[in-house]
Amino acid sequence: MALAVMGVSSILNLEAAQSVLTNAVLFVTQVPVPTEINDNTISNVFLGVGAGFGNHLGGTLHAPRGGDLWLRGTNGASTNLTRGLGFGVAGIQHTNGIAVRQPSMHWDGTRALFSMVVGAPRNAADTNIFFWQLHEVTGLPNGPYAISKVPNQPTNYNNISPCYLPDGRIVFTSDRPRDGSPHLYPQLDEYNEYPTVTGLWSLDPVANDLHLLNHTPSGVFTPSVDSFGRLIFVRWDHLVQDRNAAGDRLSLSTNGTFNFSDESAGAAFNLSDRTETFPEPRNFDTTNTAALKVNGNAFNSFFPWAAFLDGSGEEIVNHLGRHDFMPSFKRSFTNDPNLVDFVITTRTNSNFPTNSFPGYVAAYFANRQNFLQNGNYFWMREDPRQPGVYFGVDSPDFGMHAAGQIVTLTAPPTLNPDYCFLSYITPKTNAVLNGYGTYRNPLPMSDGNLVAAFSPNSSSVDANIGTVSLPQSRYNFRLYTLLQSGGLWFTNLPLVTNVVSSTVIQYANGNLVTNTGPFWELDPVEVRSNSIPPLRTNSINAVAQQVFDEEGVDVPLFQRYLRTHNLALLVSHNVTRRDRADTQQPFNLRIAGTTNVTVAPGSDTNKIYDISHIQFLQADQRRGYTGGGSIIQPGRRVLPTPLHEPAADNVADVAGGSGSVKLGDDGSFAALVPARRAMTWQLLGTNTLSATNGVVKERFWVTFQPGEIRTCKNCHGINSADQAGNPEPNNKPQALRDLLQYWRAQNTPAVGLQTNANASYLAVTFKRLPAATNVTHTVEVSTDLVSWVPGSSYQGTNTIPNTALTTEVSHALTNNAETVIVRDKFPIGTVTNRFVRVRVTAP
Repeated sequence: MALAVMGVSSILNLEAAQSVLTNAVLFVTQVPVPTEINDNTISNVFLGVGAGFGNHLGGTLHAPRGGDLWLRGTNGASTNLTRGLGFGVAGIQHTNGIAVRQPSMHWDGTRALFSMVVGAPRNAADTNIFFWQLHEVTGLPNGPYAISKVPNQPTNYNNISPCYLPDGRIVFTSDRPRDGSPHLYPQLDEYNEYPTVTGLWSLDPVANDLHLLNHTPSGVFTPSVDSFGRLIFVRWDHLVQDRNAAGDRLSLSTNGTFNFSDESAGAAFNLSDRTETFPEPRNFDTTNTAALKVNGNAFNSFFPWAAFLDGSGEEIVNHLGRHDFMPSFKRSFTNDPNLVDFVITTRTNSNFPTNSFPGYVAAYFANRQNFLQNGNYFWMREDPRQPGVYFGVDSPDFGMHAAGQIVTLTAPPTLNPDYCFLSYITPKTNAVLNGYGTYRNPLPMSDGNLVAAFSPNSSSVDANIGTVSLPQSRYNFRLYTLLQSGGLWFTNLPLVTNVVSSTVIQYANGNLVTNTGPFWELDPVEVRSNSIPPLRTNSINAVAQQVFDEEGVDVPLFQRYLRTHNLALLVSHNVTRRDRADTQQPFNLRIAGTTNVTVAPGSDTNKIYDISHIQFLQADQRRGYTGGGSIIQPGRRVLPTPLHEPAADNVADVAGGSGSVKLGDDGSFAALVPARRAMTWQLLGTNTLSATNGVVKERFWVTFQPGEIRTCKNCHGINSADQAGNPEPNNKPQALRDLLQYWRAQNTPAVGLQTNANASYLAVTFKRLPAATNVTHTVEVSTDLVSWVPGSSYQGTNTIPNTALTTEVSHALTNNAETVIVRDKFPIGTVTNRFVRVRVTAP
């Protein structure tokens, strides 16, 4: 339902000097939420709507009502759109209280998506649950305005951070469970077992088509589409062992963490089982780190990511990595003299390709040693005047509401990651806090203005300096334009002159809470039309295409198989080759039993690692907790679990560990993995210690799409050269050839004759995986190759016979694959023109 009015009054008027802008700006006001608590006790943790993560919860405790969606016009007057259209109230919020967040403009400049939660508890005993839902405002910039709820979005879940795609779809983040299973709600992050969104979701609101685009175990934030047609977003990368479970194991905490046996609702569990083997132990688990001869791993960063619009090709922007953002981190093994701790000052990319990127040379050399002081990059936004330059904020994860100093990342898609760089736009500081003030939500505008939310004199992290019933924040975010002075920018004039200030009263967690004072001004977006970005496609690697052609496997047909079985194909050419910059994990690698070895010049060749397999691990929600009591709390955290997806029918190798495939002698691998589920992996050695813990570990979760064929030249990618100074490998992957031959043998039905009682019958033989219960095989019969009639069908262990058309001759189960022979009902010669085929379908 839409509400519309012709003449919404301008509530804020010019009273003093303020910024002159070419275009209008949408923004929101938000009742402050000062509290952000980081604690080793899970139940103590708290995050609100302004936090960098865990900010999606719709209750009044986390998202107090009273804020609105505003339009600041070019004449300086500001219009309260939601209030003028019948949403929200002043003062007491018990009736129609709302909160609003994150508007995002359409390409035509006349409409915008945003998220709004409507309603508030009516009294202290009201236990109704409220959810953020997607809405659209139309009529921008001059009206008449209307607001309507986006149809066919997930209900009873929190949907936030929406953006339009060029093809008419909408991408947003949601806490809907990955596969819709209620018992997995909420997904708990990898840091504090705090509720998080499950990933990016793609919706066609007209066709009612919704699917998970990107599964992120700890959260994903602020998606948008850049001018090159890339879907860009910020992810919280926290692929580490559970610190709360490690604390429980070491008797340092009493969170009551434990493991479920699998993701199912009725999974068995053992309250004393906290087993976890990937990646390395936490740094305070000194007994295990000493035994394994590794440094502890405590990876915890917000990085900018990119993908194609269909979610394929996901990677950190331009295939950057920790080396490009962090000041330092430890080597993996402590007993390998070749490995070194990374320090940003050791980065010496001196061979800048000046002929390819002449405009970046001076800026690159001026900024190449910059890093994120706080290890995090929030609020990613492309500069409309400089395509490929992305504004963000370097901020601590807790305490400052994702506010800090504004930075830019120069990373157009054609720029080699070795030559991408960070620049500080506001004063850089080595301290967590800056005495001048802190910024969030930077908005570079098409007229050259820079707008951001700013809070002055932030001498401390935020906290409630009031009381439970009268909360008060140290921070006062207001929107300002910034003015450049030398190489830095500083606040200049407020976006709106009058501070939006009010007293709002509402029930939060059963308490009557009164907020008095100025609201925060957040989430500005420029109201303007924009060119629709190109629709980029993710094509198959040319060398991989050659192997498909040589093996007689049609790529579109193979991709249909992948989509039917919700699978992706991963291929690498030679995993012994690694980027020259990554000297923190083993880089002298040899394929076991072969002469295929890559060694860095000048390194100790007595330390060469034999590798034989690559193990894939999927993000299964198996970690639960009781809070130290006897009642299991809602939701589960993911644990890296060896690949066990039944449909992922890879070339079997009895010598490999669970979830692994054998490496080819040329260093290649090829593997089918589940789509739309976060995956990670590790290279395995040949001895017990390395096979258990891995030689080289992937440091990120990556999601693949149904039908995606993802080819990497080598594991962890080569930017400019490998550890031996060579360019990326270009061999035809033998492992891909082996997999295609196996796949063809397993999935090509054989048509022949079966004899019974001296009569011959047309028969078809095919293989299937009964464990893939979502896939149905149906034998079909035709007399003209045009009209096909279904015979017997098979789904999981369920067989639906159709004895009028076909007869099952036999079926046998070997290594989880079932061989089925089905024959025509009518003998050869009794009917003319009989044809049989097998149709494979999935929901």
